[in-house]
Amino acid sequence: MNGILAIYKEKGYTSRDVVNILSKELGTKKIGHTGTLDPLATGVLVVCIGQGLKLVELLTNHDKEYIAKIKLGIETDTLDITGNIIKEENIDKYSKKEVELALKKFIGKIKQQVPKYAAIKVNGKKLYEYARNNEEVELPVRDIEIYDLKLVSDVVNNEFYIRCHVSKGTYIRSLIRDIGYELGTVATMTELERTKLGNFTLEDTYTIDDIRSNMYSMFNIEEVLNLPKIVVDENLEKKIRNGQVLDKFFDDDMAMIMNKDNQLLAIYQTNENDKVKPYRMFI
Repeated sequence: MNGILAIYKEKGYTSRDVVNILSKELGTKKIGHTGTLDPLATGVLVVCIGQGLKLVELLTNHDKEYIAKIKLGIETDTLDITGNIIKEENIDKYSKKEVELALKKFIGKIKQQVPKYAAIKVNGKKLYEYARNNEEVELPVRDIEIYDLKLVSDVVNNEFYIRCHVSKGTYIRSLIRDIGYELGTVATMTELERTKLGNFTLEDTYTIDDIRSNMYSMFNIEEVLNLPKIVVDENLEKKIRNGQVLDKFFDDDMAMIMNKDNQLLAIYQTNENDKVKPYRMFI
């Protein structure tokens, strides 16, 4: 079994939970996801199976879109509503215009501090392990990009929804924390739905119940990659099957290499010497 599944992750499941369930239902251990969603979050979770696992890095690098709900006046240790409240403020009502002006300041390339409850490692240890043990650690700061950020609801009782289109590595919980600071208060995330990951949208997703009922279809490897297809002759195919570094024979930085029977042989990428080398082999 080889391919890509777009799953609708429901609230309460970890991304690992979903992978474990799918592994059992599909009868394969060759399975993994392309980007963690917190248990609170719902939405698009892309899962790679079999040879599809070779695409995890490429798909993880894609940008993402979310709808999130923000509550002003409360900050928690996890930066979402599941955490312990560490700060609470009595605040005046914020207007729609005030919120919109604050959101505009985040569009573009910015630096973002990773939340302390996160799975990334510092000195070989996950951040949330430091947090759970009440151990001090310097939180990493990342360069990210916010492509678009809009208010998509009224501001009611200092709660509202935003839609954001962001680069890989962006933590929406941290973005919401910083939006609160920009408004002169604190904030926490109360809802989150990932609506898009790369080219995968909510319309592409299946639920776990769909999988159990065998009411689903997988994407094949070629159709999920936004890369040019290069068809090679038998002589070049032999060299590619051997994983050889070759003189560049396509214009882009990366391409899918197909044989005359339309079989995917490999993904090749340009190296620093203007030659091309294997990025992933599929034969």
